[in-house]
Amino acid sequence: MFRTVSSLAIVCLFSLKRAAAFTSKPQCPRPKPSWLQMSSATETYMEALSKAASEAMGKTIELEAASGGGFSGGGGAQTSAVKDKAGNRYFVKSASSGNDMLRAEYLGIKEMFETRTIRVPEPIAFGEYKNKKFVLFEYLDFKGSGSQYELGQKLAQMHRSVSQNCSFGFHVDNTCGATPQPNSWISDWADFWDTHRLGHMLRLTGNAGLSDAKIQELRKKTRELLSHKPQPSLVHGDLWGGNKGFCRDGDKVVPVIFDPATYYGDREVDVAMTYLFGGFNGDFYEGYEEEWPLPPGHEQRRTIYNLYHILNHEVLFGGMYLRQAQGMIDQILRF
Repeated sequence: MFRTVSSLAIVCLFSLKRAAAFTSKPQCPRPKPSWLQMSSATETYMEALSKAASEAMGKTIELEAASGGGFSGGGGAQTSAVKDKAGNRYFVKSASSGNDMLRAEYLGIKEMFETRTIRVPEPIAFGEYKNKKFVLFEYLDFKGSGSQYELGQKLAQMHRSVSQNCSFGFHVDNTCGATPQPNSWISDWADFWDTHRLGHMLRLTGNAGLSDAKIQELRKKTRELLSHKPQPSLVHGDLWGGNKGFCRDGDKVVPVIFDPATYYGDREVDVAMTYLFGGFNGDFYEGYEEEWPLPPGHEQRRTIYNLYHILNHEVLFGGMYLRQAQGMIDQILRF
């Protein structure tokens, strides 16, 4: 069905121009990320990694095992480090071939990397070896601390990148932790959240142990509170304190984010999650607000967005998370 041009479409078109202007600054050339590299029957795992790196970087790279484990190993992936003959190290994630998690992570980090805003591990290659898939990233030199003000600024800059179709979702489904996260495109934000986030988690948790009547009331109230018409911003999707850090970049220490559950959604989902488990100080929020202030009503929406993650923790870990989720639902219904 054809629809007239809405205010959201105008905002999206404006934001696309603004994002293009923002990212048009000259950048140092970087290796072009490589797509799926298949191994031959006689290749070793290290040879498969070397071939993927060589094709991605446009030169012969011979890799060997190295010490170090990189930045994370969440979601059931195994992590390792390799190095080339010049001593340059790379970070490797691998998982069983039936697991599309790594392909989704590769595509998500690639999407964030291409905004040239906040630092993420550069995705170099995604490939397959026998019964496993792997992703090759740059190896980050982590430092203990850095500017949270800059972290807030850079995150807000990334959020200015919007989906090309002005819809909410992502090119592929991915995972939040180890939980499947559906991302098929939907043009309305309240519909997207109800279908792919709240509704999805309610199915996985048996309606959070609540009656059908109360769940219907929750979903109706949530839709009302998500009627603010946000633009579809590129978001990290799982931005708790353990998925951010600081690394050396040349002669500077810069903020970096990793292990995403990337999609295009309301930018407030990322800021909301920073309140959930700690790790972000006042400088972070000051930097974000300086770059792009949050709109009115974000405090109430914060509870809605964080309910998704608490329900996900119930799926992943059980324990007291269900009771916490029920308390948040009561709070939302009082708004």
